[in-house]
Amino acid sequence: MDINLFKLCSGLKVLGYFMILLVAAIIAVSYYAVVVITCGPQLLRGGVHSFFGFSIIILFHILLVMLVWSYVMVVFWDPGSVPENWRSVSVSSSSSSGVNLEAGTSSQSLDNVGPDARGPSRSVGFCDRCQNGKPPRCHHCSVCQRCVLKMDHHCVWVVNCVGARNYKSFLLFLLYTFLETTMDTLVLLPSFIKFFGKAKNHSSSPANLAIVFLAFVINLAFALSLLCFIVMHSSLVSSNTTSIEVYEKKRTVRWKYDLGRKKNFEQVYPVQLHLWLQELQNEQRR
Repeated sequence: MDINLFKLCSGLKVLGYFMILLVAAIIAVSYYAVVVITCGPQLLRGGVHSFFGFSIIILFHILLVMLVWSYVMVVFWDPGSVPENWRSVSVSSSSSSGVNLEAGTSSQSLDNVGPDARGPSRSVGFCDRCQNGKPPRCHHCSVCQRCVLKMDHHCVWVVNCVGARNYKSFLLFLLYTFLETTMDTLVLLPSFIKFFGKAKNHSSSPANLAIVFLAFVINLAFALSLLCFIVMHSSLVSSNTTSIEVYEKKRTVRWKYDLGRKKNFEQVYPVQLHLWLQELQNEQRR
């Protein structure tokens, strides 16, 4: 009996749902440690202490709202699916309708797909598992069991692929989470330094000490790891490369999708506000 090992990868979705619960738990622990235990009592002291505590609480909630918003977007937005029964003949029609299958966004220009990926020379493949056409820079995800436009990777933390249409939300999620965890680490640092003295003298609740200690370690670990991810993806964005394409890029003298740092950045983050709003409206219609 033949066993398709790729179908076993779909079991990682179960792990992804657990990761969502883990993210919620980390947020809850950090919230209790920073807002309730650390900054809450500062509000009652008055003066500079109250101002400092109030400012930290406001900043914490702003970053938390932006973090949760970007997380929900990357979880629920379609990363970029290939239309059913798509073939190379549909390239011209899809381009005329404003949909760029390769970039995976509502494209205002075909320039963002690269000079070697446009026109009649566009190389179109075929996915045996999806039994469908495969545009350039499109890859099949063994977890989602579908092809994803400009796929970067499958992220178990968001139970979704990171592709053309949710890559911007993914990068914002990394940025806001890094800022949040860095701020939490700095706020909890004095309490962490005093942790061992308070634990020895039994001057604070053991439960509160444990929560502060756990929150500090978790936020520090995430801040350091996210810094590495942000640096890596900043490099990828600047060269218009995905994580999957890194190895392919090393074998070429000049990366065919590299349009220059400014245009590469604008492909992910439209500079014009009306383009950004139009993109949001198109996603809401889907």
